[in-house]
Amino acid sequence: MPTPGPACANLAASLPQTFPESTMPHSILTIAAAIFGLLSALAAPVLAEGTSDGSSTATATEGVYAEAKALVDSANFIAALPILINITRVDAGNADAWNLLGYANRKLGNLDEAAVAYATALTLNPAHLGALEYQGELFIETGAPDLARANFERLKQLCGACEEAEDLEKALMAAGV
Repeated sequence: MPTPGPACANLAASLPQTFPESTMPHSILTIAAAIFGLLSALAAPVLAEGTSDGSSTATATEGVYAEAKALVDSANFIAALPILINITRVDAGNADAWNLLGYANRKLGNLDEAAVAYATALTLNPAHLGALEYQGELFIETGAPDLARANFERLKQLCGACEEAEDLEKALMAAGV
């Protein structure tokens, strides 16, 4: 666990001093631990705004992300899932990891989880090409072709005839929409 920085020291100083730490009510300890975790996440390295896999991974999760991506590339989605979940917990601002988590969930049939992961990736980076493509494919699978087409139009605006736009266009054509 990382060493608490000045923000954590200030937080600790602001906690009620009426209880010694060993007798502090459980709920206060739980809240303090949650705040420490949030502060630790906020203190993580700032991520570059990525538009596709690999461009926004933070140094602390690069190797683990590469491992998860290799598992996904080999269609071993079940093995990749816990790794991706952990990455998104440790590095919640990693749009690439959220996108890959969505992809793995979609391939496993976990469509609700995939939808949340893609939405998170696109909240973090609205120009994430991979998330726009994969979310569009999810929209096709869930009977929302108008939303899929909107993602395709957004991709064309962002990158023209890039691979992600071409792949989503093929998926739209294959679905007859």
